[in-house]
Amino acid sequence: MNNPVPVLTLDGPSGSGKGAVGQLCAQKLGWHYLDSGAIYRALAYVVRQAGLDAGDVEAVVQRAEDLKMECLPNPPESAVIMVNGENVDDRVRNEEMGRLASRLASIPAVRAALLRVQRRARQAPGLVADGRDMGTVVFPDAHRKFFLTAGAGVRAERRYKQLKVKGFDGSLAALFEAIQERDTRDAQRAVSPLKPAEDATMLDTSDMSIDEVVSRVLDRVIH
Repeated sequence: MNNPVPVLTLDGPSGSGKGAVGQLCAQKLGWHYLDSGAIYRALAYVVRQAGLDAGDVEAVVQRAEDLKMECLPNPPESAVIMVNGENVDDRVRNEEMGRLASRLASIPAVRAALLRVQRRARQAPGLVADGRDMGTVVFPDAHRKFFLTAGAGVRAERRYKQLKVKGFDGSLAALFEAIQERDTRDAQRAVSPLKPAEDATMLDTSDMSIDEVVSRVLDRVIH
């Protein structure tokens, strides 16, 4: 790839803070923002709305190719997801869409189609993209790459607090176990495993505030 539009990638496991950091960095830089995980939920929503069978790969891939999605920074909450100019955030962030998104993400042809969609998000003046394979697969030529991590216990505590704020009950022990299981699954999957790019800057956010992480990232980007 030889694209002059700058890209900042933030990869890492769930609860590492990459979403909040990414949104704030995008706002401060005046760049576009991509929540790569949300793109699968957006596709799941489109597939469900069209009444398609997730097993109809050809039809799903066509919907993926045509997907028009935007992520609007909304810190400290998750980014607002827009599909075809419509705010669908409250319709994609539920368990049903999460399960369907996971199923769609396991289909190689769908991943290939959404890879092209993600790369189309690279528009001037720049893009901040967060996910699990942004610096390794989607934007290997990114100008700055970071890999955020934190201890599983810290990440479980963060998720627990998020759920409490939103009025949901949750078991800290169950969240800890789920995070460990997801870490193992993400690291061992055959396609786009979770791992830092060779040229990524590693940041352990366990004992850092969001503002401290943002400052550290922007210092590297601007200088």
